[in-house]
Amino acid sequence: MTTKIAVNEVFETIQGEAHYTGTPSVFIRLHGCDVGCPWCDTKYTWRLSEGAERSLAEILDKPGGQPTFAWATAEELVDVVGRYRARHVVITGGEPCRFDLTELTAALAASGYTVQIETSGTEPVRVHARTWVTVSPKIDMPGGRVVRRDAVLRANELKMPVGKSADVDKLRSFLAEHQGGPQLVWLQPLSRSRKATALCIEAATANGWRVSIQTHELIGIR
Repeated sequence: MTTKIAVNEVFETIQGEAHYTGTPSVFIRLHGCDVGCPWCDTKYTWRLSEGAERSLAEILDKPGGQPTFAWATAEELVDVVGRYRARHVVITGGEPCRFDLTELTAALAASGYTVQIETSGTEPVRVHARTWVTVSPKIDMPGGRVVRRDAVLRANELKMPVGKSADVDKLRSFLAEHQGGPQLVWLQPLSRSRKATALCIEAATANGWRVSIQTHELIGIR
């Protein structure tokens, strides 16, 4: 049975965060999320309401930031990605792991793309073996979802949003509880504020972590 995935938008840009920073990428933004992060900048992707469904052609032509989506197959999405030049694909959301991404990631890998997903870690990670998995652990969010240990163990990197020192404390406790997870740990200052950035630099220096700046925003692209 062919799996259909809810897609909010597809666009070409530069990956601005963590390990693949600076890499030309095609972003496939999926639709639907119940984690409820207060600072989320894609809240328009949260609700899968019937009235928001559109054709895939309409979704590909729309401007960003709209709460509409289309159901698409892996074959259709590989065809869409092939219209762009970038050879790295980032599947994000929303929460992309609400969907079984095995077929899509395998098809992209077979077509010669490197593939990355960005997930909160609150859903099972169902992807092709060569997929790079970025878990941004969403701890104690309003949606009440719990970060799964199996998602952390599958991750290639962790990327923690940090706005205050309590976030660093949560990360330390989280890492202590999830021994065996990835060694590559990034701190990402919320809203790129000066205070959060200074905190991330200090914590990264003290703990052997890294700092991820949203470089795409700094250079004024999506």
